[in-house]
Amino acid sequence: MLRVVTELVGSGEHVTAVVNPASRHFERIGELGAQVMGVRVVSESVLRRAGIDSADGKPSTARALVLLDADDVHNVHTALTARDMDPDLKIVIQMVNPRLGGQLHNLLGDCVVIAGPSLAAPAFVADALEDDELTWFEVGGRRLVAGPAALIRTPHLTVLADTTSSATPELLPAGSSDPAGDIVVGTGLRKVLRTRDVRRAGWLMATRDVMDRRVRVIAAVMAGLILTGTALTHWIAHVEWLRALYLAAGAVTSAGIEDNTFSDAKPWAKIAAVVVQLTGIVLMALLTAVIVDSLIGARLSRVIGGVRGRPRNHVVVCGLGTVGGRVLEILVERGVAVVGVERDDDAPGVQTAHRLRIPVVIGDSSNEETLRSAGVQRAQAVLAITNGDITNLESAMVVRELNPDARITLRMFDHDLAQRVERQLGLGHSRSVSMLVAPAIAAAVANRRSQSTVPAGRRVVLLTEVTVERDSVAVGRRLGELDEAGGLRVLARQDRDGWDWEPAFDRAVAPGTRLAVAGTRSGLARLLLATRAPHRSGPSGRMDP
Repeated sequence: MLRVVTELVGSGEHVTAVVNPASRHFERIGELGAQVMGVRVVSESVLRRAGIDSADGKPSTARALVLLDADDVHNVHTALTARDMDPDLKIVIQMVNPRLGGQLHNLLGDCVVIAGPSLAAPAFVADALEDDELTWFEVGGRRLVAGPAALIRTPHLTVLADTTSSATPELLPAGSSDPAGDIVVGTGLRKVLRTRDVRRAGWLMATRDVMDRRVRVIAAVMAGLILTGTALTHWIAHVEWLRALYLAAGAVTSAGIEDNTFSDAKPWAKIAAVVVQLTGIVLMALLTAVIVDSLIGARLSRVIGGVRGRPRNHVVVCGLGTVGGRVLEILVERGVAVVGVERDDDAPGVQTAHRLRIPVVIGDSSNEETLRSAGVQRAQAVLAITNGDITNLESAMVVRELNPDARITLRMFDHDLAQRVERQLGLGHSRSVSMLVAPAIAAAVANRRSQSTVPAGRRVVLLTEVTVERDSVAVGRRLGELDEAGGLRVLARQDRDGWDWEPAFDRAVAPGTRLAVAGTRSGLARLLLATRAPHRSGPSGRMDP
């Protein structure tokens, strides 16, 4: 919340922040110039005090509501309450669960959903791989990626540029319905066969780990008792060797013995048989207890999912929360061998790792033995992206000692600490999820255009969203007339049912229509001029800043 309030106040917005008084940022938010309401539970009365109420047909004094709770259910509940209080209120909501976020338009109508993990994860992956070929962005209600066609999953949504035909890149090539080009937009990356995969431990190593020293000692005692009993049974009861082995094993393992075998034996032999059987019962109980203790203490899923062998040139991801889980998915799409490290084996990223068959080391990422188990001394990159700044800092310091050549990226919230760590300790790059997400939230509140830039040789293509204003020259024109060969391409349009990525280009453009477009700087400028109302342009026809 601190980053978002900072961004909004810096943009000149009047902000009322509803903050839990126990939050460590409570006082800092007030110092930024925002009006702070200290409450523990957000209720209808709290929202009304914050300015959300359209009673008597009057609009709310608040023009937007931003929901940043880490609990998606609380965010949805608060959003529904606010929508009942003011049907026209602008709602910006940060969601962890992307599937639930995709359904919010059916519940809330007009709202902006910000997926923090999806926005932040590509930046961490780019740092780990030193990759600047791909550009991740969100436009038209979809999370998309632009880059070389060889890396983007088919079918491609559109072709942005052709950099192979000549020395000068051709932007937004026209012609056929599927123009040629090597810079494209798609929904994800191609799945690449990983030639240097890291294998999980599997059942064989799990069995080895469960059979620890205690189990081996008890098993050895039982084996010695069986051999001794076999020899005594053979010599004293004059029983053949195989039958003697069967009787001794049955007695020691509590499977029972045949009574008539020792019916004619001497009393001391019968007593010895009973003692052997009782000893076997005790040993079997101990063996069972030790194995169960090993399974409970280690968790079978943890043992099976560990690392097998000595991986090399892989990426280690420390911290498998929602961001870490998304990082794993992108790395797998890129065909990169990866190992996860997480303290909580119920974390959402651990479930993602199991689904993707990625090895996971369960333990504290700041512990040297845990990092050694993940093979950081032979890794090409390490991402320390847990929720704790100190944990990430400690992990990075241990990694630097074990592998001075590894690329290290830290997730750090404290901006000042991050700058000092980078400058004085030289532990690598640092990023903040909140700083990556806050500008997108502030842009949504202010209804500013949030645009992404995709390089194509020495030129660039811009991707953004534009709203057609009432009385603009674009109103009434066919959608296809807005396309401009080499300058602008309409990708999708938003109507009452949501975003349409296969729009009818012969339909007329209505006021309030929102368009997702790709264009050059000049092409986008002409579109903005055409979609703005007359009062938004200066006397010379240029757009006001």
